[in-house]
Amino acid sequence: MVLAELIGAFIVILSVVYIYYKYVIFSFWHKRGVFYIEPVVPTGNVTPLVTGKAQVGVHFQNVYMKYKDHRAIGMYTFFKPNLLIADLDLIRTVLTKEFKSFHDRGMFCNEKVDPLSGNLFLMPGKRWRNMRVKMTPTFTSGKIKQMFFILKECSEELIKHLESIAQIKEPIEVKDTFARYTTDIIMSAAFGIKSNCMEEPNNEYRVQGNKIFDINSFKLACTMFAPQIMDFFSIPYTAPSLAKFYMNMFRETVEYRQAHNIIRHDFVNLLIQLMERGYVDSEDDETSNESAGFETSATTMTFAMYELSQHQDIQDKLRKEIDEMLAKHGDLTYEIVNNMTYLHKVISETLRKYPPLPVLNRICTQETDLPTTNIRVSKGTLITIPLLGLHRDPSIYPNPDKFDPERFNADKVKERHSYAYMPFGEGPRNCIGARFGYLQTKVGLVSILSKYKFELHSRTSVPLIFNERSVTLAAKSGVYLIIKPR
Repeated sequence: MVLAELIGAFIVILSVVYIYYKYVIFSFWHKRGVFYIEPVVPTGNVTPLVTGKAQVGVHFQNVYMKYKDHRAIGMYTFFKPNLLIADLDLIRTVLTKEFKSFHDRGMFCNEKVDPLSGNLFLMPGKRWRNMRVKMTPTFTSGKIKQMFFILKECSEELIKHLESIAQIKEPIEVKDTFARYTTDIIMSAAFGIKSNCMEEPNNEYRVQGNKIFDINSFKLACTMFAPQIMDFFSIPYTAPSLAKFYMNMFRETVEYRQAHNIIRHDFVNLLIQLMERGYVDSEDDETSNESAGFETSATTMTFAMYELSQHQDIQDKLRKEIDEMLAKHGDLTYEIVNNMTYLHKVISETLRKYPPLPVLNRICTQETDLPTTNIRVSKGTLITIPLLGLHRDPSIYPNPDKFDPERFNADKVKERHSYAYMPFGEGPRNCIGARFGYLQTKVGLVSILSKYKFELHSRTSVPLIFNERSVTLAAKSGVYLIIKPR
């Protein structure tokens, strides 16, 4: 009898929840006269993300390609209304012109539950603005140039590692290799720590680094689109052990340097200046408008080599530029790397076809009208910009699946809308350290292509299948290459 009553009560509760979702929550766009995609209770329009059936960028790319003629498409992510912006002028409005109304990402950021979530990428409002102002001088060209020796040193270790692989003539999974290379760079540049990931692939730095991106699909969807669920249940994005590892490492590094008066040209030294003085010494007035990290740079290198290994003519053309520049100047320098124009086109095309973050997220922070539409965006409405969809739109990039660095010839770039290519975002909230990311990607590619030729191994799937559990674009089954000495 009691069991029957409990079952009955449960059915009533489910029915009430269903009706509330269907006729209250999911009536938001209908009431406002905005075109929308029919949602499903209780996940709205993100069921493939929650169930792990689709990578987030691919999911929104599919929506974009199907409905882009509507310019703005109403969707629901769980219980939240989400407006997918498909028009480039409207995207410029959200990211730049009306930035004051869309300055936050609307993603999970709760330092009490997860200390590592309190970072520049996720911070909201005034806290983000204050930190951005303080951090900008650490990413000037002068500061990054000081760290070039770190990149060069790590690239030499990468070459040495590949030499041993080439000798045994075994295929190599390059994503893991490049991630070890970029981890060594970040650990050295940021913390002054020699992590030796290239020599010790399973050491603590790689183990902890891998934890950052090891997340189940439901948690990933909540982090991006329903942080209220994470807050309510006090669920951290990163494991507590991971936060403890990095916080202890940073604290010990700072205390040791302060106690021994150690000054080193890296990010820790700049952050110590921030803590002690509240500002960083600037050597020039040029501010960076780009972003970096070990995962995004490693991913970009991986996709670049995937394409170059399939297109030997492009690989040969790039190698020719590298050889000529090195022969002319004798050694690899900061200036030489930045003067390799074809290299920049190859990386730009890689980022076009494989943007590391395939969607851009914003949230409306004050009610505002979208110009040239009848849409009034309410405070709290999520905004999604389908970057992968834009970068692979045939009306913007003809034959978008073709890898063609010539798309980034100056005349071609000038013909396109300035917001048709945004691998690191646009507007005041674009990623701050991508110049460093570009540089470590370029140094790595120059180093390996100057020594070896690469071919695609049959173990690599063509076309690539993306890992559904990754917020960044990543090959699900890896990228395997054959290395041949020149």
